[in-house]
This record gives sequence, structure tokens and C-alpha cells, in this order.
Amino acid sequence: MVQLHTIDYVLIVLFFSITLFIGFWVSKKSGENSSEYFLSGRSMPWWLLGLSMVATTFSTDTPNLVTDIVRTNGVSGNWVWWAFLLTGLLTVFVYAKLWRKSEVSTDIEFYELRYGGKPARFLRGFRAVYLGVVFNVLAMSAVTLAAIKIGGIMLGLEPWQTVIIAGLVTVVFSAIGGFKGVVYTDFLLFFVAMTGSVGAAYYLVNLPEVGGMAALIENNQVTDKLSLLPDFNDTNSLIVLLIIPLAVQWWSAWYPGAEPGGGGYIAQRMLAAKDENHAIGATFFFNIMHYALRPWPWIIVALASLVVYPDVASIQQAFPNVTESKLGHDLAYSAMLTKLPAGLLGVVLASLAAAYMSTISTHLNWGSSYIVNDFYIQQINKNATEKQKVAVGKISTVILMVCSALLALVLQNALQLFDIILMFGAGTGLIFILRWFWWRINAWSEIAAMFSSGIISILLNFTTLGTYFFGEESSVFPTWAKFPSIVLVTTILWLVVTFLTQPESKDVLQLFYNKIQPGGPGWKKVVDEAATENITIVTTKEGWSVPSGILAMLFGCALIYSCLFATGYWIYGEFNLAVIFTGTALISAVLLIKVWKEVKSTVL
Repeated sequence: MVQLHTIDYVLIVLFFSITLFIGFWVSKKSGENSSEYFLSGRSMPWWLLGLSMVATTFSTDTPNLVTDIVRTNGVSGNWVWWAFLLTGLLTVFVYAKLWRKSEVSTDIEFYELRYGGKPARFLRGFRAVYLGVVFNVLAMSAVTLAAIKIGGIMLGLEPWQTVIIAGLVTVVFSAIGGFKGVVYTDFLLFFVAMTGSVGAAYYLVNLPEVGGMAALIENNQVTDKLSLLPDFNDTNSLIVLLIIPLAVQWWSAWYPGAEPGGGGYIAQRMLAAKDENHAIGATFFFNIMHYALRPWPWIIVALASLVVYPDVASIQQAFPNVTESKLGHDLAYSAMLTKLPAGLLGVVLASLAAAYMSTISTHLNWGSSYIVNDFYIQQINKNATEKQKVAVGKISTVILMVCSALLALVLQNALQLFDIILMFGAGTGLIFILRWFWWRINAWSEIAAMFSSGIISILLNFTTLGTYFFGEESSVFPTWAKFPSIVLVTTILWLVVTFLTQPESKDVLQLFYNKIQPGGPGWKKVVDEAATENITIVTTKEGWSVPSGILAMLFGCALIYSCLFATGYWIYGEFNLAVIFTGTALISAVLLIKVWKEVKSTVL
């Protein structure tokens, strides 16, 4: 447990006071109606939304997750989430415009825009509970678990004490401030969190026992963890850490904040943007910060932790008060933070509180928006007044917080939950990408994908069937084949269901096309049928921008991955490689700007 000084207490109290003040300041405006409460009247600028996205994913569990990954699989293990950049940039250059054009209040409302009849209504209501409650609670519990570990290691708090202290302030300002309160505080939280993570990394890598960056890189505990790419001679690691994430995972799996085709709280921010260009700018800024720059302070601390705490046993020895159920490599990040000096410790604790509050408040407002717009209004009270909608939003915010806190008390580590959520979303991602551009996908396609993915994941992860086929000692299939197998079976099932069921009605498809103007060969049949009936659904003569958008995505990936590698090699002191990747980043930026001008000259 660390000893807090007066300056630390002052910084922490000041931070909480400013956060609560912002929540109360915007509460009157946010409580006017549900559009203000959940989308801030669709008037947000790109830079504020972009910072909010970065702050939201700047979670307390993310440094713990990165630390767990680095200590277990090395820096290259981060490809398990770095691969989601492809999803993110596809959202930027293809889907951001589409979401903003849809003008829905939540991404779940999209179901009754794209599909029709009882299946669409069921899908909307079920997904509102499935994502807004079940998956949302799982994601928040991982964040709260990280807060519990930080509180236990750094402040000697019992889990229930951390939950009450951290959760109470967050749920109060989330409930009263609504989406505008979340976004405004995210602006503050971003800078506090960045200052804390960078300051901590700089101080901790220069601890006497670590000896600076040069000594760290040469340390025997660290040398085999530094590579940004897996060992190409280790087939199993190469497949698990790089090939599956880049070849399968990014387009096939649903994960909060990295949904194929956009969705979740990323979609919420795009829907809150002033216009399509602001939605695009926000998501692009987020992806640059999220993947290229922000991971490195966490990675540096994780590498330094291998010198100070080479294994879990050394962490347990240093912190005997931590219970057995909470021990794991992810604790190393919190353990390292206990070595910070007064002042910087206060900034870091405030930054961790900022990270926690930003993520939880976003999830609370996002999940609450599903409950109000896509369940309460649709299934319970279709004539609800704006006052009732806001009231239900505030009540559901509190309930979601309580449920996630209770679950966090029984979890063990963040990587465990990351893998579970990833498996449960396996195989559904392709639908989220194609449903905008292929008329034949219907509500039953999504229902089949959702249920088959969940059932197959349960069978292969929690039953003897999975052990038989994919267990460590199984000779049937290697362990790494489990995820692709879930994707393959789920994809086959939803495609079969798609062709065995009736397509959406002609009216539904034509209305969707007329509003969104998705274009492309996947809608040719619908466009041709409308033309034969003298119905005008094509309202633009401009070209289809998706091919240019995909090219922009590829150049964007080259830019951001080059920035990621360049940053790493500058830190490592490998200057030749750093210069090469910096040059690649500059070339990619020039090409991206050129292609993006072409994308902007076409209208979807």
C-alpha cells in the first residue's frame, strides 16, 4: 500500500470536484429530452467526440490487459487487439457516413430501418437487452475489476470499498449529466489520463532497479518480449498472435468499441456528430490515438514490471494482502504504480480514476440508451413522455452500475473476460459489414448468427465437447483452431438461414435504399425492380465511394501501423528502423490524403 501525501489528496479531490461540477452544470440541459440525454441534440464537433472516444477506451482495465498480454506473450501479443484497426478504419472511411445518414437514435434502432415485421422488432428488443445489459455489464465488470485491483494494491482497499467509492461518484454524474456530461468530462479526463500514463512510464523506467530504457531493453527478463511481431519460427504463436487476428478476427468478431461496420458507443458518438464529416473526423482521430500512440506508455511499464516483478509469485510476495482469486500478471501494472513519488502519484491516481469514470460513464449512458429507446419505448410504453424516458434512463443507469459491480467482485482477470466476449461475438461481424451492401440479408440472418455464435461458444468453451476437440492434449484440432471454427460454423449457419427464409419486403428494402443510398452491386436487384415500377430510390448520380473508401482504409492502416512501429523503434533506440517506418508513415499520409479527396468527391 502506498502512502498518500497532502498534494496527492488535493489533486484527487480537485479532480472529482471538477467532474461532479460538470455533471451538475449540464444536468438541466441534458434532462430536457431523450435526444439531449443520449445524443446531446446531434450537435457535437469532431474533435470533442474524437477525444471522448479515446478517453472512453482509456480504461482502467486496458493498462492491466496490456500488461497481462506483454508479460505473457510479449509486445507482439497486442496484435490480438491491434488487428481491430482494420475494423476501425473501415468504419471511418465507409460506415461513418452511413450511420450519420441513418439518423437513428441508437445503432439498435437500425434493425427496424433495415428490416421489417415481427423479426425486426424481436431483434431490436432482444439485442437491446443482450448488448445493453448482458454484454455491457460484462464489459463494465472488467473495468471495475481493474479498479478493484488498483485499489487493493495501491490503497489497501477491500474490493467492496473500491466499488462503492469509485462507483458512487461515477453513477451520480452519469445519471444527472447524460451524454453531454460524459463527453464534456471526457475532454478533461483525456488530458489527465495521458499525463498520468506518460508521467508514470517515464518515472518507472528510470527506477534504479530498472536502470533506464537502454538497460531495460538489454535485461534478460525483457529481451524475448520486445519484438513487435511474433517469432516467425514459432508456428503456433504466429498463428494465434498475428495470422488469426489479421485474417479472421477483425472482420468476424463483435467486441465493444471495435464492432465491424461500426456500432455501440462508437456509433453513438457518430450519431451525435454535427454532420457526416464530423463523424468521419472523430472516428479517424480516435483510431490514430488509440492504436499508434497511446499503447506505448502502458507497454513500457509492463516491460519494466518484468524486471521488478518477474513472475506472479513475486507480486504475491510483495503484496500479501491481495486475495488468491485476484492474483495474475495484470496486477503488475498497479504494483509498479506504488513506486511513484508524491505529486506524480496523485496525478496517476486521478488519471486512473479518470479512465475508470470515462469508460463506465460511457457504457452506462450507452446501455441506458438501448434500454430506453429500444426496449422500454418499444416493448413497454410506446407513448412515454420525454420526462419518463429520461427518468427510465437514470434508473437503468443505476441498475447497470450495481449489476456490473456485483459481477466484478467474482471475476479474476481482464484477459479472461476479453477472451469470453470475443468468443461470444465470433462469426457475427461479417453480417454487420454486409447488411448495408447486400439486400438479401434479413432479420433472421442476424438472429441465426447471434444465437449460433453464443451456443457454439458455450459448447466449445465450457463443455467436454470443446475439451475433446480443442483441449491442450487433444489430437483432433489444435487449440488455436477454436476461434476460426466458431466463425466458420456460425457463418455457414446464418448463410443457410438467409437463403431458407424470405427476404425483406420490397417496401422495406426500397425505403432503406432511398434513405441511405448505399450503392454497389449488392443492391442492383432492388434498384432494377424499383426502376421497372417507376419508383425513384436512387437520389444521387455520383459514383459509389466504397472502393475508394477501402483503398483509404488500407493507406490509413499503413499510416497508423507505421506510426505504431516508428514510435516503438524510436523508444527502443533502433534508429534505422525508426527512420524507415517514419518515412513510410509520411508516404502513407500523402497517399491517404490523395485518396480521401476522391472519396469526398463521391457521395454514397
